Amino acid sequence: MDFFTNVTYLILEGHVELEKYRYVYFISTLAVYVFIILCNTVVIYVIFTNKRLHEPMYIFIAALLFNSLFGSIAFYPKLLSDLLSEQQVISYHGCMLQAFCIYTYGMSEFTLLSAMAYDRYVSICKPLQYATLVKKSTVKKVLFLCWFLPSCENGISAILTYQLHLCKFKLNRIYCNNYSIVKLSCGDISANNSFGLFVLSVAVFPPVIFIVFSYIRILAVCLKNSKDFRGKALQTCLPHLLIFISFSVTSCFEVINSRLEGNTSQIMLMIISVENILIPPIINPIIYGLKLQEIFMRIKKTIVGESPM
Repeated sequence: MDFFTNVTYLILEGHVELEKYRYVYFISTLAVYVFIILCNTVVIYVIFTNKRLHEPMYIFIAALLFNSLFGSIAFYPKLLSDLLSEQQVISYHGCMLQAFCIYTYGMSEFTLLSAMAYDRYVSICKPLQYATLVKKSTVKKVLFLCWFLPSCENGISAILTYQLHLCKFKLNRIYCNNYSIVKLSCGDISANNSFGLFVLSVAVFPPVIFIVFSYIRILAVCLKNSKDFRGKALQTCLPHLLIFISFSVTSCFEVINSRLEGNTSQIMLMIISVENILIPPIINPIIYGLKLQEIFMRIKKTIVGESPM
C-alpha cells in the first residue's frame, strides 16, 4: 500500500467557534465524561458485587452499560485533547481505529438490546421455560456474539477502506466515522457504499424487527393477565423500551446526517453527530438505576455503606 506513505494525518474540522468557546466546551465535555464513567461504573459495580443480581437480566444490563463505557472511551479522550489543541488532527490509523470502535459500539448496542428483549420475552411469555432457555452458559455465548459479530463486520469495512487512495484529508466532523473517511477517497467507492449499506441493514433491521416482535408478544400476554402482572411486566420492560427508542432515534438521525451533511448547518451537524455517543451513555444508567427497584435499592445501600449482600 505505497499510496498511504504520505497519508499521515487527517484534520477534524467539525468544531464550531472553538477559539471562542474552547474552555467552555472542555469543561462541559469533561463533566459529561466523568458523569458517564461514574454512573455506568456504579451500576456495573453494584450488579457484579451483589450475588442476588447475578441473573441474566442484570448481566445484560451490565453488558449494555459496559458497552456505553467502551463507546465513550473511544470518543471523549480524543475530543478533550482536541479542545485544548491548536490543531485538531488525528493519524490516519488512529482515525480508522476510532471509527472501528465507535461503529462497533453502536452495532453492539442493537445486538445487546435485542438479547435483552429476548430475555424479557421468555421471562414474561414463557416463564416456566425461562431457566432452560436462558441459562448462564447461554448468556455468555450471546454476549460473545453481541460483540464478535459487529467487530467482524466493522473489520471487513475497515479492510475495504484501507484499499482506498485518499486525495482529501479534511473531515467535517469532530470524530472519525468510516463513511466520512470513505468520502475522502478520489477513487471508486461503490463497493464500500454497497457493503456499508449491507452492514447497516444487517446490524439494525434484524434486531429492531425482533425487538418489536418481542414487545408485540409481551403486550398480548399482558393484556390477558391481571393488572398486577401488567404492572410487574411494565416495571422490567419500560427501561429497556425507553433505551431502545432513544438509541434508535439518535441512530436514525446520525445515519441521515452522515448522508446529507452537506445540506446541514455546522452547529446542527456537530450536535446530531454526537447524540448517539452522548445521550445513551448518560440515560442508560439513570434509567436502569432509578426504574429497576432492585438496582436502585442496592445502589442506595452501597452509597450509605451497608453490606451489599
